[in-house]
Amino acid sequence: MLKRLASYLRGYERYAAASPLLVVAETLCELVLPLLMARIINEGIEGNDMAVIWQSGGLMVLVAVLATAAGGAAARCAAYAAQGLGANLRRAEFEKIASFSFADIDRFSSSSLITRLTNDLTNVQNVAVMCLRILIRGVTMTVASVILTLSLSPRLALVVCVVLPFMAAALGLLMKICFPLFEKMQKALDHLNETVQENLIAVRVVKSYVRENHEREKFFDANNGFTAAGLQAVLRIVAVQPVMMICFAAATVLVLYNGGNLVLSGGLNIGDLQAVTGYIMQILMSAMMIGMAVLQYTRAQASIRRVFEVLDAESAITGGGADRLPAPRGRVEFRDVSFRYQTDGTGEDVLKHISLTVEPGEFVAIVGGTGTGKSSLVNLIPRFYDVHRGQVLVDGLDVRDYPLDGLRGRIGMVLQNNVLFSGTIRENLLWGNENASEEELAQAARDAQAYDFITSFPDGFDTNLEQGGVNVSGGQKQRLCIARAMVRKPAVLILDDSTSAVDSATEGRIRESFRENLKGTTVIIIAQRISSVQYADKIVVLDEGTVSAVGTHSELMETSPIYREIYDSQQEGGGDNG
Repeated sequence: MLKRLASYLRGYERYAAASPLLVVAETLCELVLPLLMARIINEGIEGNDMAVIWQSGGLMVLVAVLATAAGGAAARCAAYAAQGLGANLRRAEFEKIASFSFADIDRFSSSSLITRLTNDLTNVQNVAVMCLRILIRGVTMTVASVILTLSLSPRLALVVCVVLPFMAAALGLLMKICFPLFEKMQKALDHLNETVQENLIAVRVVKSYVRENHEREKFFDANNGFTAAGLQAVLRIVAVQPVMMICFAAATVLVLYNGGNLVLSGGLNIGDLQAVTGYIMQILMSAMMIGMAVLQYTRAQASIRRVFEVLDAESAITGGGADRLPAPRGRVEFRDVSFRYQTDGTGEDVLKHISLTVEPGEFVAIVGGTGTGKSSLVNLIPRFYDVHRGQVLVDGLDVRDYPLDGLRGRIGMVLQNNVLFSGTIRENLLWGNENASEEELAQAARDAQAYDFITSFPDGFDTNLEQGGVNVSGGQKQRLCIARAMVRKPAVLILDDSTSAVDSATEGRIRESFRENLKGTTVIIIAQRISSVQYADKIVVLDEGTVSAVGTHSELMETSPIYREIYDSQQEGGGDNG
């Protein structure tokens, strides 16, 4: 796992290599200080030699300055390496998520993906700093201090050999206990983020239904769950600290007792005892430091695993390898198509044995009750999802054989949820075609009946839109999304209930613009109002995931009880069922 992480240090390798070397240099400088102090005591003070005191004192100042400089440089290099690692991982993870199909995003959930891109990667960066600095320092300090202690007093060095195994055993047990708790903690954070995200997205609905108290309770429950999961892990870490401190105190007592006896018997100088005591304290402190670093790694290991789950995920939908693509004419065909959202073989089909052909340039409407599979059907055309059985063909080629860019490049789609991005109106329209001219943008806006309100703004097409387009009305947002799709001049234009927020007259003008300016484009529209689709070349009636009837308005009024029922209910209700 660490080896794989290291591969994401690309571009920052020199910082990752320099930091441990500088930490080693800093540590070795610090280890020289007790030896110089021992010389001052043994030769300078006891021998009444001021030259030794001045010489050793000067060296101590110089070594301390070098240690400080090396430590500062090590911290800087570690910060660059950790931030670079995080940036590379974040970029790789985002690119992977961008390649996901709708089914892949459903499988992970958007809130979990956000957590993995933020909190989990922060944990990874923190452990990178730990490994590059604290862990390297702890290991270097421990090994070098043991060697120096053995050279000064093998008898006192035995104390370390007795105490360290107890500390290592306590740490190993703690790692085993805490790893699943850290995983549980990250999942609780997923749930907390999901609750916050849902509330912020639906804040208008929450306020309109006066459900703030209900949402507060949901947040409190999620927050308490995260807190409880965190406490479970933290309290176990706290529980091991007394064990470490007992080992530390016991070692201190043993060293001072045995060291005092050695000094009294003449087997050890006072300066050497001070140096040995300092080194043993360094060994024990370093062992505790290593323990904290290992615990941090244990927590980060859960985060690393979650990040790699995303990076290793095989997208449910990958582009095909067709060498030659057919000319974009706009013919769409469904051949005995069945579809279900669950990719693991469970669940029921939401579309069953759909067979349907839409000819180039046709204006086709899809109607049906709520939950009959209308949106599911059109989402199969740009291959947002894959069919469970059967085939979807665009211009005679199975959509699974298209490169995804090649398929979606010939399709314009306005989804049920109209999404605009922060930026200007022009920047949003250019999503349809980044090379579109000013005249093409203006024409698409006129066709979508958006030109008048755009030019009514002081900045016109350069008007800034807030995130999600919250500073325009629902009808304006829909028309901007339609204009964005029309800028593309697609072979197939799909509108999924995309005119529900505009009045019938405006909708009629939009529909007329399709006939005049998109004559070669196949238009597939999902609409709730029969008045929106009764002039379509073909109307498809869906019922419980199957094609109930196909025909013109007049034909369906004669032959389809379901269509006639929808029409009659809208006539009675003023022409709109939704």
